[in-house]
Amino acid sequence: MLTVNSLNTALLTDQYELTMVAAALADQSAHRTCTFEVFARRLPDGRRYGVVAGTGRLIEQLSDFTFGSEQLAVVEKFLDDETLDWLSNYRFTGDIDGYPEGELFFPGSPVLTVRGTFAEAVILETLALSILNHDSAIASAAARMVTAAGSRPIIEMGSRRTHEQAAVASSRAAYLAGLSATSNLEAARRHGVPSAGTSAHSFTLLHTTTDGRPDEKAAFAAQVAKLGVGTTLLVDTYDITQGVANAIEVAGTELGAVRIDSGDLGVLARQVRKQLDDLGATGTRIVVSGDLDEYAIASLRAEPVDVYGVGTSLVTGSGSPTAGMVYKLVEVDGIPVAKRASHKESRGGAKTAIRTAKATGTILEEIIYPTGAAVPETTSTARPLQIPLVRGGDPVADLPTLDDSREHLAAALVSLPWEGLGLSRGEPAIPVRFIAPDPRSPDPR
Repeated sequence: MLTVNSLNTALLTDQYELTMVAAALADQSAHRTCTFEVFARRLPDGRRYGVVAGTGRLIEQLSDFTFGSEQLAVVEKFLDDETLDWLSNYRFTGDIDGYPEGELFFPGSPVLTVRGTFAEAVILETLALSILNHDSAIASAAARMVTAAGSRPIIEMGSRRTHEQAAVASSRAAYLAGLSATSNLEAARRHGVPSAGTSAHSFTLLHTTTDGRPDEKAAFAAQVAKLGVGTTLLVDTYDITQGVANAIEVAGTELGAVRIDSGDLGVLARQVRKQLDDLGATGTRIVVSGDLDEYAIASLRAEPVDVYGVGTSLVTGSGSPTAGMVYKLVEVDGIPVAKRASHKESRGGAKTAIRTAKATGTILEEIIYPTGAAVPETTSTARPLQIPLVRGGDPVADLPTLDDSREHLAAALVSLPWEGLGLSRGEPAIPVRFIAPDPRSPDPR
């Protein structure tokens, strides 16, 4: 059985992309200059905005999108020698522009623009979409959670609820969106996301007396002895009221935090806060977790909760596990082309986007116009949305870091109209206006 190098990304694709390359090589169309765009036709139901995430990961993985002997051994079963030879020398040499990570997107936003020959650009479709759709869905859900939490921090702890590699990507996207830390250590190693974690119920259950009775105090004492009084003790393994009493008896009133992982979190948080205060532990924080999403977090805004822990809802996009982006050919040899199928129409021609804002910074609209055309005149402040990402196949120097993108999104969310930050259903937070190509340009059909 073949063992494909885990770093190689060439086979993270669909077979039809390579069969298209084979047919295009055969009829000499493979080397025509093309432009592909990534965009979402619509936002997931109930969402008012999307968050771009995953671009940095995509660019990193481009250099590993090559076909060595192991990869060629997989595809030689259905490809001819000419295509295999072409793949053996494949390296993307085109250009990519796009919205920076942490930028907001709306229906039709040209999130990514890929320019190159048909063959070298078309086979990137699945890689680009799988990364952008996943990471943008997670970041979009996480951003809503951050808004719902206000100034209270959120810890990502969803690794056990998704694929092991998706867990790492989810942690990265969640941190970009404003979450404070992750439980996933590979995300900490690979992406520098701050990590956090203490213990689970199993650690408390482990500690029993010689006659088999639960010994919660022994569990708390062992954790405090190793991690210090600033640790977080999980107090709801047995009786939560007794758990809090045991925690303070063992750790003292300087205990860092207690965590509640089940039950009616609002009611329990109020009870625990009063109990902690009565015991003199007025500085001990309350951490809550247990199937939280943005709506549950919002419902706890008035409760004495200090930190949230989110898992399943985050790593599944809180009901929208994909951003709904597509990768479409929009230009061939400078001539606009467009799909005409009902309900899946696309707009031909390469596009550029700007976003306008009031003097206060509140954004007004997004304007999308033909690339190369004059920048539309506006009566308000406007800024370009796309930045160069790849030139000649190589990443552009000094691309935004993960922390840069995190700061960018925090500022972008502040710029949304107030109604756009709500969790209620509604239209996209801002309108998107398309400026059609000059009518003297070639017919795109």
